[in-house]
Amino acid sequence: QVQLVESGGGLVQAGGSLRLSCAASGRTFSPYAMGWFRQAPGKEREFVAAVTWAGGNTYYVDSVKGRFTISRDKAKTPVYLQMNNLKPEDTAVYYCAATLGFTPYVRNPPEYNYWGQGTQVTVSS
Repeated sequence: QVQLVESGGGLVQAGGSLRLSCAASGRTFSPYAMGWFRQAPGKEREFVAAVTWAGGNTYYVDSVKGRFTISRDKAKTPVYLQMNNLKPEDTAVYYCAATLGFTPYVRNPPEYNYWGQGTQVTVSS
């Protein structure tokens, strides 16, 4: 079993930055891809960003392109999400997720096998 734990969330003013981290524990971990998703109150969980483990290919939802950067560290904490120029509409619980097998649908939550518990990000205007 694999456990994912997010950290780095908090309260920040609009225009500020946060860096989320996702740590993995449990059995040897070699995912096909890692992703970040978010869910705001009353809304469905939405894709934010993903990175493939071997090739480092990255994917972003249009609303965060140019502001967020996903990266991976194979030796330590698996994945980071650097969030710059945060906006109030970025307020949500952010979840880290991992998919073990190949998928062309890294933006789809059902493709992911493991999920963290989430970390709250609140952006004040």
